[in-house]
Amino acid sequence: MPNKLIEELIDLAIREDIGDGDHTSFACIPKSARGKAHLLVKEEGLIAGCDIAEIVFKKIDPDIEFDKKIENGTRVFPGNIVFYVSGKVHSLLQAERLVLNIMQRMSGIATQTNKYAEKLKGLKTKVLDTRKTTPGMRLLDKQAVKTGGGENHRIGLYDMILIKDNHIDFAGSIENAIARTKKYLADNNKDLKIEIEARSIDDIITILKTGGIDRIMLDNFTIKETKTAVELIDGRFETESSGGISLEALRDYAECGVDYISVGALTHQIKSIDLSLKAIDF
Repeated sequence: MPNKLIEELIDLAIREDIGDGDHTSFACIPKSARGKAHLLVKEEGLIAGCDIAEIVFKKIDPDIEFDKKIENGTRVFPGNIVFYVSGKVHSLLQAERLVLNIMQRMSGIATQTNKYAEKLKGLKTKVLDTRKTTPGMRLLDKQAVKTGGGENHRIGLYDMILIKDNHIDFAGSIENAIARTKKYLADNNKDLKIEIEARSIDDIITILKTGGIDRIMLDNFTIKETKTAVELIDGRFETESSGGISLEALRDYAECGVDYISVGALTHQIKSIDLSLKAIDF
């Protein structure tokens, strides 16, 4: 941080919200007015996005003073103050909604992820996010997952090979999909990990015979099937359980011995944490 894509996202968010000016603030408050505000926690959760908030404030006005009191990943409670900001009132008001939108969502994701990570305590299994993110917000969503104690799966289509059911069906077979993938990587001088989805125990057997991959995704396997698959794979490749695995079922799947469990709900079914940016005496 800061990352070029995050910088571009923030620039777009500022243009989207401010347009040709914050006319309400311009109308009500003198241009020279200065003030101070704090970020007030109104709901228990894990705080996330403080570094992004500072970037937003500084992009709108480099002269804003940002005084952080609580670090990302800290559990917060109603009444806690996360940071103080001071500077031109126009600048503080222009940044207010952008900062809240980002931090409330990121804190919600971190809080949700932490519930899953806590379920896995004492086991080797790690909870992973997916590409089920809000378009344009992926890097922020994935940063929030890390803040909450989860791990990141691939960022996009470019940084890992993931051969899924449609790829296999269009390629004609598991063997074809793996062979063509390996040729493509060699021809294009790319060094990417290869993961392939298995839909059945028979698929597992075929993948084991074919080889040439790094991780097997056990898609929509029952707990019994997962145990069988992990025994068959026997540590030769990484294993990942996927497919609507709930918080309640998470530990049962982890106890089968899988290395990872990917959960789309970390980022696409979240409740934002209630935060508020409030003016205080300067």
